[in-house]
Amino acid sequence: MRGIANKLAIRVCFILSLGVIATVGYSQETPSDYQEVLKIVGKTGDYKSNVLKVNIPRSDLHMNVAGYSLPTPFGFGGWFAMTKGEGGEEVVMGDLVLTQDEVNPVMSSLLEHGFEVTALHNHFFWDEPRVFFMHIHGHGKAAELANQIKPAIDLIGHVKPAESGNSPKPSQKQGTLDTDRIAKIVGHAGEQTGPVYKITLGRDDLDVKEMGAKINARMGLNTWAAFVGTNDDAAIAGDIAMLESEVTPTLKALRSNGLDVVAIHHHMINSKPVVIFLHYWGRGPADKLATGFKAAVDELGKESK
Repeated sequence: MRGIANKLAIRVCFILSLGVIATVGYSQETPSDYQEVLKIVGKTGDYKSNVLKVNIPRSDLHMNVAGYSLPTPFGFGGWFAMTKGEGGEEVVMGDLVLTQDEVNPVMSSLLEHGFEVTALHNHFFWDEPRVFFMHIHGHGKAAELANQIKPAIDLIGHVKPAESGNSPKPSQKQGTLDTDRIAKIVGHAGEQTGPVYKITLGRDDLDVKEMGAKINARMGLNTWAAFVGTNDDAAIAGDIAMLESEVTPTLKALRSNGLDVVAIHHHMINSKPVVIFLHYWGRGPADKLATGFKAAVDELGKESK
C-alpha cells in the first residue's frame, strides 16, 4: 500500500509541475522596448502572446445608452496594441473611444504623426454622451510610434468644443449661393433641388462589378457634395468613394481644409477593388468649403491617371 501511495504522490507532483511549467510558459515578461512604450504614453498595459496591449479606457465618461447606465468595461475601453512585424518594425492597431468633439482633433494629430485612420463609426444608438470608435494603424520603431501616438492620446478627455471647431455659431441667414462659382472651384456642375446645390461625381475609373453587373454612380459608386446656405455662411455634407490607397491622402486633404470627417466605412462587400466610403461635414464660407471638397477630389483616381 505504501508503494502505491508513493507512486500516486509522485504522479500528483509530476502533474502539478506540468501546470507550473505551463503557467510559466504562458506568462511573458514585457520586453524593454515595450516597457519604454508604456512609460512614454503614460498608460498601463499587458504583454501576452507577443502583443503589448495598452489600455485607454473612457472611465472619465458617465455613459448611458437608452437610459441605461453602463460601466466602462461594457464597451468603452479604448486601446492600441503593438507586435513585432518584418524588418524589425512594430505593427500598431487600435480602437479609440472618442466623443464627437474629440474625433477630428485626434484624427488630425494621428495623421500629422504618420498614423492611418482605417475606420470611424458608432457602436451604439441613443448613447449619452455620443461616442464614436476610431480604428487606427501604424508601423515603425516602438519608441517612435509611442511618441507619435502620444499627442493624440493626450487629447482624449481634454478637447473642448471651441477647440474642435464645433463651438456654438450664430444661426444661419437666409439667402442664396453663387452656384456657378462653386461649380468653377470644384470643376464640375451640380443640380439645384430647392435650397440645396448638389454635385455628384462618378468613379468611372473603377471597374466594380457585382454578379457581372457594372456598379456605376447611379448604383451608389459616387462622390458627392451638398451645399446649402449663403456665400458667407454655408454648410457642406457629402460622401467620398475611395480606394484603400486613397483613404489617408483624402483624410489629410479634408482635415487640412477644416472639414470634419464623420464616418469611414464600407457600403459594399465582396467588391473588387475594395471601395471605402467617407462621410464629412463642414460650415463656413461657400468658397472655402468648395475648395476643401476639391482638395479631397483631387486625391482620387491618381492611380489611373
